[in-house]
Amino acid sequence: MVKFFDNVFSYEYPFSAVTLAYYLRYPNPYSTHVLSADTLSRDFDPVNQTLTTTRLLLKRGKLPSSVTRFLPKIKESYILEKSVVDLKKMEMRTETRNLEWEGVLSVVESQTYTPLPAPIAHGTANDDPLRNGTGLADDHTSVRTVVRFESRLGGVQKAEGIASRVASWGTGGVQRGIEAAAYQRMKENVQRSKEGLKIVLHGLREKGVIATMVERRERKVKEMRERATGWGGIWGRNKVEAE
Repeated sequence: MVKFFDNVFSYEYPFSAVTLAYYLRYPNPYSTHVLSADTLSRDFDPVNQTLTTTRLLLKRGKLPSSVTRFLPKIKESYILEKSVVDLKKMEMRTETRNLEWEGVLSVVESQTYTPLPAPIAHGTANDDPLRNGTGLADDHTSVRTVVRFESRLGGVQKAEGIASRVASWGTGGVQRGIEAAAYQRMKENVQRSKEGLKIVLHGLREKGVIATMVERRERKVKEMRERATGWGGIWGRNKVEAE
């Protein structure tokens, strides 16, 4: 079974700012479930003018009940993110996919970022000064999000040891239920993701790139210290209990 989610919206910021904010979007108040974002590779092709980046994200979150009934308790999961910024085409394409339990539910999110045509962004004629001879607005960026949900529960239930959990259910019905729950969750997540990126964009505009980078690093260091303190508290408590 396969289900799709399709959404289009725009940011009132230039393409260059939106693409930069994309790589700086973690952490933000709307992404507290993202524990880490590590860059695995980054390559710039000077001939084709493309920047290709691969990152590994670690996320924490509560799965829909229709999914958790078929899985062990999972608090964290890894997500693979790939992105390509094409400077010649003025386009950025991204793809994220889950790396665990794809058989129960595979979620592949694809996004395309492009400058919005000036007449659409401003409702103006073809000689709009913001076009700069390209036909594109300098201050609006369009984003199209397409998400593909697929549950192959019936085909992997034996391998993943969950046959007994779906024996009394129709496989097709279970798959549709899982995909529908994930679809609804994605509708909410897309809006939160949009608001989170807006906060980063606002920071870039008000504080500049350097100040935003410094603030981001300080916040990350603070979070790491808080986690370290938390672990220290846990180990300390266990030591007392053991004594």
